[in-house]
Amino acid sequence: VQLQASGGGLAQAGGSLRLSCAASGRTFSSYSMGWFRQAPGKERDFVAAISRTLGSTYYADSVKGRFTISRDNAKNTVYLQMNSLKPEDTGVYYCAATPVFSTVVRRYDYWGQGTQVTVSS
Repeated sequence: VQLQASGGGLAQAGGSLRLSCAASGRTFSSYSMGWFRQAPGKERDFVAAISRTLGSTYYADSVKGRFTISRDNAKNTVYLQMNSLKPEDTGVYYCAATPVFSTVVRRYDYWGQGTQVTVSS
């Protein structure tokens, strides 16, 4: 599975951005998908995950109620709608695919290239 993330950019605090991650291949629906982010000098952290077909979701506490992960298996795409953005949301956002439902970085087998999100105060 090859993943291509897009949609990052600059936003003001309180604003919104929508990230997209397009997957190649015909097995997209076989993978749970996740979004992670990495701030400069910090580890890559879990943000949100969505299961393969039932669409079960899970969020990091820091984004719960503000971010929404969704997927369109017909379009081989996963989305991350980010509302009420805060400066601490700044980082490179990565989409990733895993055959299991997980919040753990090492459980993900495939990664996109990352897209920069910068939130100004």
